[in-house]
Amino acid sequence: MFRPKIPTMPMPTGLTTPLAVIEPTTVTRNAETPPATTPTPAPSRPTVQFTPGTALALVGGGTAVVLVVGAVLVSLLLAVAITGASVAVCAVVLRSLLASDAKRR
Repeated sequence: MFRPKIPTMPMPTGLTTPLAVIEPTTVTRNAETPPATTPTPAPSRPTVQFTPGTALALVGGGTAVVLVVGAVLVSLLLAVAITGASVAVCAVVLRSLLASDAKRR
């Protein structure tokens, strides 16, 4: 009941081909033939060669990127500072208006 029933392989029916007879062959070495050398595989990616002009262009491009990012960050900081100062001025003006209105009553 708890043992699995494994099906038996049925015998093939119909025409069957007889097994082929494999005969061993002899290998003779020719002494005059040099051993074959394997060619070196070509690199999958071309190598990058830096010239002085390329290095200078990379340094210049990197410097330009750093300057642009720095200018953007400084301008954002300046915008936040100006916004904070204007909000502070508005708060002082509103406080002054509310204080002067309270004195009149």
